Amino acid sequence: MTSIPWNTQLRELAKQCHYLQALTLYRRMLRCGSTPNAFSFPFALKSSASLSLPFSGQQLHCHVIKSGCSSEPFILTSLISMYCKFNSLEIARKVFDENPISNQLTVCYNALISGYALNARVFDVIALFCRMRERGVSVNSVTMLGLVPVISEPRYLSVGMSFHCSCLKLGLNLDFSVANCLLTLYVKCGAVEFGRELFDEMPKKGLITWNAMISGYAQNGLAAKVLELYKTMEASRVCPDAVTFVGVLSSCAHLGAITVGREVEQRIESSGLSSNPFLNNALINMYARCGNLVKAQAIFYGMPVKSVVSWTAIIGGYGMHGYGEIAVELFNEMIKSGIRPDGAAFVSVLCACSHAGLTEKGLDYFVEMKMKHRLQPSPEHYSCVVDLLGRAGRLTEALELIKSMQVKPDGAVWGALLGACKIHQNVEIAELAFKRVIEFEPTNIGYYVLLSNIYSETKNLEGVLKVRVMMRERKLKKDPGFSYLEYKGRVHLFLAGDRSHPQKEEIYRMVDELETLVKKLVGCKNNEESRSKELFLGMGVHSEKLAIVFGLLNTEPGTEIVVIKNLRVCEDCHLFLKGASKIVDRPLVVRDATRFHHFRDGLCSCKDYW
Repeated sequence: MTSIPWNTQLRELAKQCHYLQALTLYRRMLRCGSTPNAFSFPFALKSSASLSLPFSGQQLHCHVIKSGCSSEPFILTSLISMYCKFNSLEIARKVFDENPISNQLTVCYNALISGYALNARVFDVIALFCRMRERGVSVNSVTMLGLVPVISEPRYLSVGMSFHCSCLKLGLNLDFSVANCLLTLYVKCGAVEFGRELFDEMPKKGLITWNAMISGYAQNGLAAKVLELYKTMEASRVCPDAVTFVGVLSSCAHLGAITVGREVEQRIESSGLSSNPFLNNALINMYARCGNLVKAQAIFYGMPVKSVVSWTAIIGGYGMHGYGEIAVELFNEMIKSGIRPDGAAFVSVLCACSHAGLTEKGLDYFVEMKMKHRLQPSPEHYSCVVDLLGRAGRLTEALELIKSMQVKPDGAVWGALLGACKIHQNVEIAELAFKRVIEFEPTNIGYYVLLSNIYSETKNLEGVLKVRVMMRERKLKKDPGFSYLEYKGRVHLFLAGDRSHPQKEEIYRMVDELETLVKKLVGCKNNEESRSKELFLGMGVHSEKLAIVFGLLNTEPGTEIVVIKNLRVCEDCHLFLKGASKIVDRPLVVRDATRFHHFRDGLCSCKDYW
């Protein structure tokens, strides 16, 4: 029997991913006395690489040398690719360097570039590409598709832009796959504007292109842009898939855009994707963050199979709403069901304990995480525990924990300590925390405002002035507070002191009436003093008051009003909202920068602990 039928069989088996059968056939071929040739080896080498069988791969390499086929382009490429998959990059490079033919072949360069990229050898990838250009070896789309993904990090943005220039010079930017790859590079590097420019210039946009841009906006926190682009996508009659919906739902969760979220859920159902676990997890997160825990819970319990991500989403939802006890019950139920918690699950339950003031329970989980589940705490876990201790007034313990950390504390850890100092007005530790946190995030205005407020509440005017001078020198401005709510499918946005709304007269009249009634109800002057201070500083009425009152004026009695605010609710507005919920006998819900506040009958779900 000649080698031709053997080769045909080898090709078909490798093509259908039956790699073990392919190698078995190759051995049978040798036993039958047939000699393998240049058409036999690529399929055998590919099979060995796919099965991660280095010894078999080395034996095949010996057969290649003995047969005199070492200089065949397809065999060279297969050898290089095989050794790269074995993580034997030095041998792969040796194969490449020792054969003069490989230095002239694009396919060999491409194989080695892909191998380096697969093993995150960034500088080797760049050096090999430069050598390729110096020697005049032609570059094709496969080269670029191997190069670009490995440099899709912010620190390599300038290198990525250089490769983009090379694509333009070589005309490779017209290749659909290369253009999508470059778009992904820009959004992963945070250069969303460059990504959008490339997106707009692309004459042909497939589903992958739309998804890349939508995911890029979502990952960079530009939720409003996601929803805007999604509408454009629908208008262009491009049919979205699960990847699209995940990006859009995460943005709905970020913005609290529950109307759009419901529409997306309907599209998911009509597309036959209702059983997709990733979409169900995204829906749980969206409804929880938009204030509808009942719906989030219904989706969760309707899932036939619940992953750790599903449990984490529902635990995080209850934690954010201040229902720490329920979050803890769910976490324990997850463990009993046989699902092992991961780092993200512990972040959710630790945050839930912090929001609910379950200090000892949270500390127990932190110990359990390390001792029982053998998970190494990340800065995010330490941040939760620092917040947990700090909110309970145990600031010295929180500081000692930071000093004992096995990993370097980041800005979030020091920021949690600074936030706790605000609650308990501890200037000494606050100054230390502030000094550390601005080393990591020198332009984060929130930390300057926190320290200024601590100084203000402790009557330290010199400290307030010091912070203001720092802000002025660094050209930092406080983010404007805004709140919004959805009414009849339209988003109504309010800024502090906003007088642009068509119903401004009614809104301000009702705010005045409620403030008077709240003052009588709580019997203190805090609200009046705060209002006088706001007017003096030109801030006007805080945005959440305006949004809540708009909801009261336009919705049916007894209807729950849900407002989203970009900043933390101040103490005076918190007091106002508690009193207003009792006076109007309505459930009022405010999602601020850290959590949900459910105001009902003069009380808040946070128990004044936020």
